[in-house]
Amino acid sequence: MGEHGNGIEVEGLIRDFKGGVRAVDGIDLRVAPGEIYGFLGPNGAGKSTTLLILTTLLPPTAGSARVAGLDVVSRGAEVRRAIGASLQESALDPFLTGREHMRLQSSLHGLAKTERAARGQELLDRVGLSDAADRKVGGYSGGMKRRLDLALALVHRPRLLFLDEPTTGLDPQSRAALWDEVRRLADDGVTVFLTTQYLEEADVLANRVGIIDRGKIVAEGTPAELKAGIGRPSVEAIPHDPSDRERLATVLHRFGEEAAASSNGVAVRLPEGAADLAEVVRALDAEGLRVADLRLHSPTLDDVFLAKTGRSLEGAADSAEDEHEDAPAEPVSA
Repeated sequence: MGEHGNGIEVEGLIRDFKGGVRAVDGIDLRVAPGEIYGFLGPNGAGKSTTLLILTTLLPPTAGSARVAGLDVVSRGAEVRRAIGASLQESALDPFLTGREHMRLQSSLHGLAKTERAARGQELLDRVGLSDAADRKVGGYSGGMKRRLDLALALVHRPRLLFLDEPTTGLDPQSRAALWDEVRRLADDGVTVFLTTQYLEEADVLANRVGIIDRGKIVAEGTPAELKAGIGRPSVEAIPHDPSDRERLATVLHRFGEEAAASSNGVAVRLPEGAADLAEVVRALDAEGLRVADLRLHSPTLDDVFLAKTGRSLEGAADSAEDEHEDAPAEPVSA
């Protein structure tokens, strides 16, 4: 990758904390320029630790990471100039207004005085905070703070953007607004690396997803590839008359092998997925079988997560808060 590319290359990355806790256990990663990469996993899996290393806030114990073609350890200052980061604990001052935050950030990044006000206004417009620009941030909602933090991360036009759980705790409307902004940035050629514990977020936003569990990457691919690897969709039918269950099973078994179903239904895996559904309906009709319910089950990222880690991601947000996920990082000035 060229010196000025905006991709990410990670090889054999390891991070140990005191007491022998290995938060990141030898991971390899490649993120292409302009890609949205979703890093998915429960708390304590090593997501935030990886992000702190990639943003130069935490040195790796072993292995290497290059961001925008630059080694994060030996060329940290240059990496920080190329990237924007919106981490969970944003350093917002409750007594400053949104506009004052933008002015401060743009002067820290060395923007010309003449450019500061215009850039600040442009970004406040982009994240939908123009009306609140002159209010103190202490009165902002959680969603407004996250959007301001995103605007601050974009002041110096970074080529790569790192977002740590950008929508945790946000209402659905704020979440959708943030997703739209991330998509717009990727369309502009910005590489986006985001950590999340929301399967839906990874599914709708990411071009590719990496699933991390206990410090190791256990699966990687596009959401569609990961789901296809778990298996084809299944169709489940529940007979209108329970005594028809055996006849129903006989018809469905023509289309594929048995799959898990509810107690009164029959399900089979479809080799062609939804394309087989019309054939199934025609066959049931030809046999005069009435169904009370017919549904297609497609594999989800949750199924992928369960298959790869042995557990579901639901409720992950509440467990393992204390698993050394976020070791205190030394503050680093840009």
